[in-house]
Amino acid sequence: MADSAAMFGPPLFWARVSPGLPSVAAACSRVPKSGQGLPFTPRAALRRASLWPEASPWPEHFRFNGIVGLRARTGPTRDGVPGPRYLGGCLVRMAVGWFYLSVLALCSLGSICILSTIYWMRYWHGGFAWDGSILMFNWHPVLMVTSMVVLYSAASLVYRLPQSWVGPRLPWKSGHAAMHLLAFLLTVLGLHAVFEFHNHAKIPHLYSLHSWLGITTIFLFACQWFLGFSVFLLPWASMWLRSLLKPIHVFFGASILSLAIASVVSGINEKLFFSLKNGTKSYSNLPSEAVFANCAGMLVVVFGLLVLYILLASSWKRPEPGMQAEREALLRGGE
Repeated sequence: MADSAAMFGPPLFWARVSPGLPSVAAACSRVPKSGQGLPFTPRAALRRASLWPEASPWPEHFRFNGIVGLRARTGPTRDGVPGPRYLGGCLVRMAVGWFYLSVLALCSLGSICILSTIYWMRYWHGGFAWDGSILMFNWHPVLMVTSMVVLYSAASLVYRLPQSWVGPRLPWKSGHAAMHLLAFLLTVLGLHAVFEFHNHAKIPHLYSLHSWLGITTIFLFACQWFLGFSVFLLPWASMWLRSLLKPIHVFFGASILSLAIASVVSGINEKLFFSLKNGTKSYSNLPSEAVFANCAGMLVVVFGLLVLYILLASSWKRPEPGMQAEREALLRGGE
């Protein structure tokens, strides 16, 4: 212990992971001099981490919220020793890089989900039309996957963009609301397609579990959008009311996406049961259409889980007002 203290010196800083993650204090040390071991790395610091009480006597050089929210109290580096702000900037860039990599993967996966649904309807079910026939019904799964899964997810992830951490919130709120409104309009078109087909074919409405899930999801989506527009976008609501309703808004946002995924999966299953009835191509024999549609459904599930993970990851959330200035400085390359 004495040799270690002589080599590394007193702790340089300690950090506490914010609510949502386990409370951990990482005690880090100065970079060792030449010949005294490996230079400082975050992983090495975590290996030397120890738990500190909230009323710790050690100086609070900085804390970080998740990965990217920093509060620095030290100046620039001295004698080649990277200070907490330098380390924080590295962690910010690391988090931003991982975020954009995840967004790229989500864009690719969402596009595959939409194209797979279009291919399924076009190759096995004759394509599309808008005349009340079965070809009009084929628009229903395409529009629902596009609107309630992919576009809804994109709108929900607006506040995770690092650019939204700086500057006024109004442009991001407007974009968030506009993308959700576009998703809702496409959802209404998808509903119209299936209801028009049912009217033309004399099929009862809203009798299956899939239809109940879908209508519940769309109803909650409409209420969610109206609440968000009237409370968070319009300027009349007080900060107290917004603070009260924000957790509810966030909870129902993730819940609606989960219900949408469940509706899509149950809809794919129902469509396969209806279209694969004869003995030569029954669903239980797993023909090529069933394999393709099942894979498309699994892609939708994976896409939804990745979106939910990004939404719930504390390190990618928009900072609280008290941490805004620190993130702006780090994102703009401050010392």
